[in-house]
Amino acid sequence: MTIERKPFPEGGQDWAELEARMDALSHDDIDWSGGRSPLFVFFNDQATYEVGKKAYAKFFTENALGRKRAFFGIAEMERDVLGHGLDLFSAPDGATGAFTSGGSESIFLAMKAARDAFRARTGRKAGHNIVVAWSAHPAFDKAADAMDIALRRAPLAPDLLADPAAMADLADEDTIAMVGSAPCFPHGIIDPIEALSALALERGIWLHVDACVGGYIAPFFHRIGRDIPHFDFRFAGVRSISADLHKFGFCPKPASTVYYRDADDLARATFDSDDWPNGRFATETLVGTRPGGAVAASWAVLNHLGEAGYRRAARNLAEMTDAYVAGIEAIEGLRMWARPDLSIINFGSGEIDMFEVAERMSARGWLPGLTKQPRGMHAMMSMLHAPARETYLADLSACVDEVRKGGASRSSLEATY
Repeated sequence: MTIERKPFPEGGQDWAELEARMDALSHDDIDWSGGRSPLFVFFNDQATYEVGKKAYAKFFTENALGRKRAFFGIAEMERDVLGHGLDLFSAPDGATGAFTSGGSESIFLAMKAARDAFRARTGRKAGHNIVVAWSAHPAFDKAADAMDIALRRAPLAPDLLADPAAMADLADEDTIAMVGSAPCFPHGIIDPIEALSALALERGIWLHVDACVGGYIAPFFHRIGRDIPHFDFRFAGVRSISADLHKFGFCPKPASTVYYRDADDLARATFDSDDWPNGRFATETLVGTRPGGAVAASWAVLNHLGEAGYRRAARNLAEMTDAYVAGIEAIEGLRMWARPDLSIINFGSGEIDMFEVAERMSARGWLPGLTKQPRGMHAMMSMLHAPARETYLADLSACVDEVRKGGASRSSLEATY
């Protein structure tokens, strides 16, 4: 991205002028509130949105870095949020966690803890690797790159789930961690965590579960009777879990969590320095300053929705997703690449180029989500997508028909997150 140099603003503009300029700048943004974006924004209902917004604004100025010395309310709310997560994920006594800014930070911290636990156990300081399924999020590549660790991606099973046997083949004496997803971002399905847990225990390797996408809603899918796999600390091999509050916890950004089976692992992820004039500086997160508003808003949303609210959200999401799946499968030539465990859908065709379909959907005002293998379309849906379903399906059907009649040219689109 090229950024041109600009003189510093003179200032003096009032809110009305600034708001008008901001509206103009965002005029061409995708209509996310109309359900036309397949990701980035997560919505339950207006009441939940307002609770999160008001709680965030109330603690807009507070800095969660100072929760132990100045902002004791933020500290208490953070403890509550983390405690609820430990309960939700079947954590044993002695487990703990940290409130982070997002999934990438949660994953980085878990991998740092895994690396340091491996070093403490083996004494080896280099040559490490992490074994993940091919469908694991690129945040693991980012963490591995930052810590000079090799990342090994194992091929998926035919059903697009992580293949424990393929991951076992890639793991060796220098493997610091293995990873499964709940669900994986591309295909929306929960990896066989029970089998990966057994493998991790057998090989003595740290198992991390990336539940950034679905962690805070999947347990409630169980509680309304949906038959989806378990993925949490109930499996003894699971040593850490990442889960985003700002996805299907429906909390304002930036809000994520990372949990550890053992409190010693939180200590391994903690940055602690005393080599400067001001004395000890320690954080359990990669960042220092954190918005107190994100903590307060997460606390407020969890207490607003509670058990009944999240069950209701799970039921609404499940019914909406089922309706989308049925509508997509009713379009000639389309099929689901995987049956969604939650509300991520991934579909394609053996007859036509789905990227050409996506190009035509884009021309109709939809932001297409894409997967390169299998070649298809993708959406991570929240309740913003419910009112848009009939229009989306009608446009999708029309675009499929156009591509089928238009011949075999190939789209220039690329699958880009």
